[in-house]
Amino acid sequence: MTALSVSTSSAASLRVDAVVVGVAKGDKGLVPAPGAETVAEAFDGRLAEILDTLGVSGAEGEAVKLPAPAGLKAGFVLVVGLGDAPADGDFGAETLRRAAGVAARTLAGSRKAALALPTATPADVEAVALGGLLGAYAFNAYRANGNGKAPVAELTVLAPRKGQKEAKAAAERATVLAEEMNRTRDLVNTPSNDLNPKSFAAAVQTAGKEHGLKVEVLDEKALAKGSFGGILGVGQGSANPPRLVKVAYTHPKARASLAFVGKGITYDSGGISLKPAGHNETMKCDMSGAAAVFAAVVAASRLGLEVNVTGWLALAENMPSGTATRPGDVLRMYGGKTVEVLNTDAEGRLVLADAIVRAGEEKPDAIVDVATLTGAMMLALGNRTFGIMANEDGFRDRIFDATQRAGEQAWPMPLPAELRKGMDSSVADIANMGERMGGGLVAGLFLKEFVADGITWAHLDIAGPAFHEGQPFGYTPKGGTGSAVRTLVQLAEDAAAGELL
Repeated sequence: MTALSVSTSSAASLRVDAVVVGVAKGDKGLVPAPGAETVAEAFDGRLAEILDTLGVSGAEGEAVKLPAPAGLKAGFVLVVGLGDAPADGDFGAETLRRAAGVAARTLAGSRKAALALPTATPADVEAVALGGLLGAYAFNAYRANGNGKAPVAELTVLAPRKGQKEAKAAAERATVLAEEMNRTRDLVNTPSNDLNPKSFAAAVQTAGKEHGLKVEVLDEKALAKGSFGGILGVGQGSANPPRLVKVAYTHPKARASLAFVGKGITYDSGGISLKPAGHNETMKCDMSGAAAVFAAVVAASRLGLEVNVTGWLALAENMPSGTATRPGDVLRMYGGKTVEVLNTDAEGRLVLADAIVRAGEEKPDAIVDVATLTGAMMLALGNRTFGIMANEDGFRDRIFDATQRAGEQAWPMPLPAELRKGMDSSVADIANMGERMGGGLVAGLFLKEFVADGITWAHLDIAGPAFHEGQPFGYTPKGGTGSAVRTLVQLAEDAAAGELL
């Protein structure tokens, strides 16, 4: 991954390929942002005038290269837009993250660059560092002969001399978050012929050894012995058998415990209820929830958070075959409850249900599941926002607050009791499908049925933002995004501070 450092040097004095500065839209035209002072001076105070002549608007996402004038040791200047200049001078973390991400993407193929963006506070330093590292991401593992532009090799974030210790700590946190989000992105982008339940579990075991985590893997025999009917039912049509992986981080001073449960369908064909043409090509991403949970547990360990965090990865491949679960079959789930399978493409809730029951047996203070669960949530919230549901409104609201502080787009959603009746079954305790309208909420109500009494629970449906099919924007690449990792880490930090439960 791109190397990161923090420096208090002047932007004019650094020998780098490029120095990055920001420009905003003021009331009377373009305004160089804080951090750009020495660069603007090198242009004899005419930077805004030059940019205006070139038709630069200062809008977010805009980037333009200028030859470096005398007085700068950089090869060229990269100017990125920050949008409207704020009255209070605070551009906000997300604006800085996106600007740094645009810069890093534009600088692909470069050796070294300096980010002279606004960094008045440690939070600003973290935002610039995180955006830069995420924007520099590239997935070139499957390109012949390493073809494809390499990410910028090194980024230096310029920060004020005052508060150097705090700035470096902020950059270190950003590095952990970026590396774990990029771990998630790599897993999501890996094609299903290389990433299956067994190889996913092996990746967790490798990381567990590296970071001192306890990892337990239940293979198909152990799942059958334990009566995990949901995971087995989804995975029985595939030549690649399912797994349930437990990855645990503990801290000796922890006063709270969290269980994160992730949907890990390494490929989702829909099973016998086969997906229509045009809906299969990106279904390698249906394990994004499990990848986010895995990365969040590793991040908690690397950050040394004073909280116990256990991740449960429900891994299966949903394929049609002579051994696959059929519509109309009844599965006996872990814990004994029975489910009539009306649609085998509603499989994520089946594997999650088993894992939620198992996670609840360890009596955590809260369970949060994460899944690319329903297309209905995308219809409701679009491609960039995930939904939050919970069995306690207060807990849901605290999670929503955490998403905002973490910098992820999310929205609290209800669990209307009247939708539960649509899942009544004439042969089993519950069906895996209910009313079509409000399908994302129906899925949440289904999962709620498997949460033990007295346990606080929330469900994050990341179907929209987990995989980006359009052109890159800000620090978000095409493909896997790392959605929910920042939120889960924020929840762990809040729990460690006694502010979540």
